[in-house]
This record gives sequence, structure tokens and C-alpha cells, in this order.
Amino acid sequence: MMLHWTLVFLTIALVAGIFGFSVLAGSAALVARILFGIFLVVWITSLLTRR
Repeated sequence: MMLHWTLVFLTIALVAGIFGFSVLAGSAALVARILFGIFLVVWITSLLTRR
């Protein structure tokens, strides 16, 4: 679910960047980067705890 939201915010950032909305693109890219980082931490933790 978190990876889905990461891709949604990444898409928003790309579209906003294409149309020149730099503040919106930067904010959406920041949110996408944070969500992706959280997703990676949760995913790696779940992989390590299953063993």
C-alpha cells in the first residue's frame, strides 16, 4: 500500500514538473522520497524478522 502511494506522489511530481509547477513538483517528490524510504525500512525489517 505504501509503495502505491509512493508511485502516486512520484507521478504527481513528474506531471507537475512537466507543466512547470515547481513548488508542487518539489513537494510531491519529497513526499514520494520519504514514503519510499519508509517502505524500504518496513520491507527489509519484515524480511529479516521472518527468518
